[in-house]
Amino acid sequence: MFCYQCQETAKNIGCNVKGVCGKAEETANLQDLLVYVLKGVSIFGTIAKKQDHSDRETGLFIARALFATITNVNFDNDRLIELIRKGLQLRNELKARYAGLAAEDLHDSALWFSDDVNEFSTKAAQVGILKTDNEDVRSLRELLIYGLKGIAAYADHAALLGFEDEKIYDFMMEGLASTTKDLSVDEMVALVMKAGECAVNTMALLDKANTSTYGNPELSKVNIGVGTNPGILISGHDLKDMQELLEQTEGTGVDVYTHGEMLPANAYPAFKKYDHFVGNYGNSWWRQGDEFASFNGPILMTTNCIIPVRDSYKDRIFTTGMAGYPGVKHIADRKEGGMKDFSELIELAKTCEPPVEIETGEILGGFAHNQVLALADKVANAIKSGAIKRFVFMAGCDGRHKSRSYYTDVARELPDDMVILTAGCAKYRYNKLELGDIGGIPRVLDAGQCNDCYSLVVVALKLKEAFGLDDINDLPISYDIAWYEQKAVTVLLALLFLGVKGIRLGPTLPAFLSPNVLNVLVENFDIKPIGDVKTDIEAMMEGR
Repeated sequence: MFCYQCQETAKNIGCNVKGVCGKAEETANLQDLLVYVLKGVSIFGTIAKKQDHSDRETGLFIARALFATITNVNFDNDRLIELIRKGLQLRNELKARYAGLAAEDLHDSALWFSDDVNEFSTKAAQVGILKTDNEDVRSLRELLIYGLKGIAAYADHAALLGFEDEKIYDFMMEGLASTTKDLSVDEMVALVMKAGECAVNTMALLDKANTSTYGNPELSKVNIGVGTNPGILISGHDLKDMQELLEQTEGTGVDVYTHGEMLPANAYPAFKKYDHFVGNYGNSWWRQGDEFASFNGPILMTTNCIIPVRDSYKDRIFTTGMAGYPGVKHIADRKEGGMKDFSELIELAKTCEPPVEIETGEILGGFAHNQVLALADKVANAIKSGAIKRFVFMAGCDGRHKSRSYYTDVARELPDDMVILTAGCAKYRYNKLELGDIGGIPRVLDAGQCNDCYSLVVVALKLKEAFGLDDINDLPISYDIAWYEQKAVTVLLALLFLGVKGIRLGPTLPAFLSPNVLNVLVENFDIKPIGDVKTDIEAMMEGR
């Protein structure tokens, strides 16, 4: 086992016994093998594309299978084996059609086949990350693959709502296939930047899917207390699951609460019509162990981030979509034109006690691009008058590291004329602080989920246009980003593609960046680690 795709990787070097996330060695090996098989599928998929034979279903399968390998998504070996077998089947079907055209592109991943599960682990040991000897080549390949994993997640969310773009699938196959070839450093860097472009396009597609289906998020006060009815807690990112759960629980006497990255669902107009949609319970993903226990009712994990399940709620937690955990019941995918069946959760909820109240009050959300742009004149005037001196882009991920208190401290210590732009679960480090407002503009503008960093980019580009600037870096915005998993890598690549420079990244720099690759990012984009709170704030105030 060797895995270093997340921020909490052991000693910031790599997990080689068991994942800090809880992932067992066998699971890690199966995920490596699945990525390896997807490279084989992609080799033939790119050849098919050259022959004008695009296959949307293959592209969507690659997206979903890659999604399953993101940190804290799927710990279920049986389901990973099922994906490997499906991948081998697709690859062999493509190979039968295009092998004659692939002579120079063939790689072991395009040739290997075994239906023997016992052979899977042996093969996985031969094709893992460390198979690539050159540290810099390995670093660039993994940086691209992790960017593709985030793109895959966002593409899957959009596809569930009927929004797809074959160009996204085509690039995913191009990128995966490229990691089997001996490319120059310049060629690999170009592909990483192309991933940033694809990331922007994928997040834009998902934004269109979400807002077309559920309306533009609105400024919303979200209750964080509890009611007296039994409840179901829904976590993750899948808004279609949210919609179907709300429809099926209506009139049952069961309330619905969001957790973690599902919090932004409270701001969508389509969901506000449900009286039994009570609000948000708890905080970010890493605190779910205690919070799921005190919730008392069923929990639905729609995507990442699931952590090792405790006995205190193991009989009440369900997974669906690409999420999975051994011993946890899984809600099957919806049949075409139908809904997922959440009746088991609903019936279980009716037998449970209401949630234990762990906090009270409200938090503010709904500051996606449409809402912020509605305040554009007020924001522009506040900047011109000096009431707002600077914005700090503090989007990204949360995690267990104590060093993440840095972000809470930055939020507390920022001068009163600075506004925080956020999206993703990083917000939980400061979204319940009393930071006030500036002329009616809240000092924390929460755009939503991690994919809604796109909203913040739209706002930045509109401000650039409004002030007649040529360079996005001339805006009064500093970037102080927290990362944890691969979707954050995707967001980072999107920002780099857009030309953003001077990003602070923490709480640690990625272990998968070799010293030479890190130097390239530093020289070209001025990426830097976070420092101490006082020094960083002083630098940001000066635009550094």
